[in-house]
Amino acid sequence: MSLRIVAELMAISARTAPKAVGQDFLAIKIVEGEELRRLGEEMIAYGERVGKKNFDRDGRNVLNSEAVVLIGLKDARVVGLNCAACGNPTCVEPNTVEGEFRGPQCAMRLLDMGIAIGSAVKTASLLNVDNRVMYRVGVVARQMGLIDADVVMGIPLSATGKSIYFDR
Repeated sequence: MSLRIVAELMAISARTAPKAVGQDFLAIKIVEGEELRRLGEEMIAYGERVGKKNFDRDGRNVLNSEAVVLIGLKDARVVGLNCAACGNPTCVEPNTVEGEFRGPQCAMRLLDMGIAIGSAVKTASLLNVDNRVMYRVGVVARQMGLIDADVVMGIPLSATGKSIYFDR
């Protein structure tokens, strides 16, 4: 059975989610097939290479999934509120520090991304498709160039008799 339609509906839910001052900086991609296999394998290899826990576990989850929805931020500009939610008293220039993700990011833009992710997983849930938001998927998908984004989360999808994302 294909979960492509569910992934596409999740992408619509993410895209149409409310955003600060109505500006959209989301990057969204659906990963399936060979790309999905490479992503899962690279997650396992990355965890071994850098010695970080649970990349192997989450990589196996990806390998056992039918699709992954990637949701990230690309070139998000600050909202300009000087709210200090990012940790600075005034808005700072985003994307000046490189790590697993690129930052800093405006907290309001990260909230936009979180609301979009919540909207996407709500759609999957309404359609009874098992899913889980995973930071580790986003790290490796970004490094592999599967999505052009500064911060990314991945949402693997599965439809089996029991969710593969819990009791791991």
